[in-house]
Amino acid sequence: MNIALAAVVLLSSLTLLQQTRAAVNQDNVMTKMADGTVIVNTTTLAKDVRGYASTTPLKIHIKNKKVVKVEALRNRESPKYFAVVKRQVLVKWEGKTVAKARKMKVDTTTGATMSGNAVVENMHRGLDYYNSHK
Repeated sequence: MNIALAAVVLLSSLTLLQQTRAAVNQDNVMTKMADGTVIVNTTTLAKDVRGYASTTPLKIHIKNKKVVKVEALRNRESPKYFAVVKRQVLVKWEGKTVAKARKMKVDTTTGATMSGNAVVENMHRGLDYYNSHK
Protein backbone atom coordinates (compact mmCIF):
# COMPACT_ATOMS: atom_id res chain seq x y z
CA MET A 1 0.00 0.00 0.00
CA ASN A 2 2.85 2.42 0.79
CA ILE A 3 4.41 1.70 -2.61
CA ALA A 4 1.14 2.53 -4.37
CA LEU A 5 0.83 5.79 -2.44
CA ALA A 6 4.44 6.70 -3.24
CA ALA A 7 3.78 5.99 -6.93
CA VAL A 8 0.72 8.27 -6.94
CA VAL A 9 2.66 11.07 -5.23
CA LEU A 10 5.55 10.65 -7.68
CA LEU A 11 3.24 10.74 -10.70
CA SER A 12 1.44 13.79 -9.34
CA SER A 13 4.75 15.56 -8.77
CA LEU A 14 5.98 14.73 -12.28
CA THR A 15 2.73 15.97 -13.82
CA LEU A 16 2.97 19.24 -11.88
CA LEU A 17 6.61 19.65 -12.92
CA GLN A 18 5.73 19.08 -16.58
CA GLN A 19 2.89 21.60 -16.38
CA THR A 20 5.20 24.15 -14.76
CA ARG A 21 7.86 23.63 -17.42
CA ALA A 22 5.24 23.91 -20.17
CA ALA A 23 3.99 27.20 -18.72
CA VAL A 24 7.50 28.65 -18.45
CA ASN A 25 8.70 27.19 -21.74
CA GLN A 26 5.52 27.73 -23.73
CA ASP A 27 7.27 29.77 -26.42
CA ASN A 28 10.65 27.96 -26.29
CA VAL A 29 12.38 31.24 -25.47
CA MET A 30 12.71 31.22 -21.69
CA THR A 31 13.42 28.20 -19.50
CA LYS A 32 13.68 28.20 -15.72
CA MET A 33 16.06 25.64 -14.27
CA ALA A 34 15.69 23.92 -10.89
CA ASP A 35 18.48 26.07 -9.37
CA GLY A 36 16.64 29.29 -10.28
CA THR A 37 18.70 30.07 -13.38
CA VAL A 38 16.64 31.42 -16.27
CA ILE A 39 17.93 30.74 -19.77
CA VAL A 40 16.77 33.00 -22.58
CA ASN A 41 17.26 31.60 -26.08
CA THR A 42 17.31 34.33 -28.73
CA THR A 43 16.90 32.02 -31.74
CA THR A 44 13.31 33.09 -32.41
CA LEU A 45 13.64 36.58 -30.92
CA ALA A 46 16.28 37.66 -33.42
CA LYS A 47 15.58 35.75 -36.64
CA ASP A 48 16.12 38.97 -38.57
CA VAL A 49 19.45 39.86 -36.88
CA ARG A 50 22.38 38.78 -39.02
CA GLY A 51 26.10 38.91 -38.57
CA TYR A 52 28.33 38.58 -41.62
CA ALA A 53 27.05 35.19 -42.83
CA SER A 54 24.13 34.19 -40.64
CA THR A 55 22.06 34.78 -37.54
CA THR A 56 23.97 34.70 -34.24
CA PRO A 57 21.59 33.27 -31.62
CA LEU A 58 22.55 33.17 -27.97
CA LYS A 59 21.57 31.51 -24.73
CA ILE A 60 21.67 34.07 -21.94
CA HIS A 61 21.93 32.50 -18.46
CA ILE A 62 20.49 34.71 -15.72
CA LYS A 63 20.43 33.98 -12.00
CA ASN A 64 19.43 36.35 -9.21
CA LYS A 65 18.93 39.11 -11.81
CA LYS A 66 22.55 38.82 -12.99
CA VAL A 67 23.93 37.56 -16.27
CA VAL A 68 25.89 34.46 -15.34
CA LYS A 69 26.96 33.33 -18.78
CA VAL A 70 26.35 34.11 -22.45
CA GLU A 71 26.58 31.13 -24.75
CA ALA A 72 26.78 31.39 -28.53
CA LEU A 73 24.56 28.92 -30.32
CA ARG A 74 25.22 27.28 -33.65
CA ASN A 75 25.70 29.74 -36.49
CA ARG A 76 27.43 29.98 -39.86
CA GLU A 77 29.81 32.80 -39.02
CA SER A 78 33.48 32.26 -39.80
CA PRO A 79 34.78 30.16 -36.87
CA LYS A 80 38.05 32.09 -36.78
CA TYR A 81 36.36 35.49 -36.49
CA PHE A 82 33.50 34.36 -34.30
CA ALA A 83 35.98 32.89 -31.83
CA VAL A 84 37.19 36.47 -31.30
CA VAL A 85 33.62 37.60 -30.63
CA LYS A 86 33.21 34.80 -28.09
CA ARG A 87 36.44 35.70 -26.32
CA GLN A 88 36.14 39.49 -26.41
CA VAL A 89 32.45 40.34 -26.58
CA LEU A 90 30.32 37.65 -24.92
CA VAL A 91 32.20 37.85 -21.63
CA LYS A 92 31.55 41.59 -21.21
CA TRP A 93 28.04 40.98 -19.85
CA GLU A 94 28.95 38.26 -17.37
CA GLY A 95 28.47 39.28 -13.74
CA LYS A 96 26.44 42.36 -14.62
CA THR A 97 22.90 42.88 -13.41
CA VAL A 98 20.29 42.58 -16.13
CA ALA A 99 19.58 46.31 -15.87
CA LYS A 100 23.25 47.25 -16.20
CA ALA A 101 23.84 44.68 -18.98
CA ARG A 102 20.98 46.12 -21.02
CA LYS A 103 22.36 49.66 -20.79
CA MET A 104 25.94 48.74 -21.68
CA LYS A 105 27.56 50.16 -24.79
CA VAL A 106 29.70 47.21 -25.87
CA ASP A 107 32.66 47.82 -28.15
CA THR A 108 32.47 45.27 -30.96
CA THR A 109 35.62 46.34 -32.80
CA THR A 110 37.14 42.88 -33.03
CA GLY A 111 37.78 42.29 -36.72
CA ALA A 112 34.33 40.69 -36.76
CA THR A 113 32.27 43.84 -36.32
CA MET A 114 29.12 42.63 -38.10
CA SER A 115 29.05 39.47 -35.98
CA GLY A 116 29.73 41.49 -32.84
CA ASN A 117 26.95 43.95 -33.62
CA ALA A 118 24.55 41.07 -34.21
CA VAL A 119 25.50 39.56 -30.84
CA VAL A 120 24.81 42.91 -29.14
CA GLU A 121 21.36 43.07 -30.74
CA ASN A 122 20.66 39.47 -29.66
CA MET A 123 21.61 40.44 -26.10
CA HIS A 124 19.31 43.47 -26.19
CA ARG A 125 16.38 41.41 -27.42
CA GLY A 126 17.04 38.60 -24.96
CA LEU A 127 17.35 40.94 -21.98
CA ASP A 128 14.25 42.88 -23.04
CA TYR A 129 12.34 39.61 -23.30
CA TYR A 130 13.54 38.55 -19.87
CA ASN A 131 12.49 41.89 -18.37
CA SER A 132 9.00 41.67 -19.83
CA HIS A 133 8.42 37.97 -18.99
CA LYS A 134 10.18 37.34 -15.68
